[in-house]
Amino acid sequence: VQLVESGGGLVQPGGSLRLSCVASGFTFSRSAMSWYRQAPGKERELVARISSAGDSTDYADSVKGRFTISRYNAENTVYLQMNSLRPEDTAVYYCNARRTGLYHYNYWGQGTQVTVSS
Repeated sequence: VQLVESGGGLVQPGGSLRLSCVASGFTFSRSAMSWYRQAPGKERELVARISSAGDSTDYADSVKGRFTISRYNAENTVYLQMNSLRPEDTAVYYCNARRTGLYHYNYWGQGTQVTVSS
């Protein structure tokens, strides 16, 4: 099982980044996918979630209207488009795959650093 994040980096306030997470080793199309983040000294928090079919999304209040989660099941990839970035968005961003029920699992990527600073 692998979740490989990419797209992080240093960006100025007000800028944009697009994170990608490529999955392998499990049935991506049956997994709810999420992005979490963890800032230094803080707990990991949910940023955005998308259902397995991509027809339902959920966002943390702090990113609503600025971030968009999407997925492309044909390529086992989930994205996080981040616009109007703020210094408080600085964190390590993690991709998560989860499936409940009989074949339940909960997988994490290694994370990608996002730094918003002038």
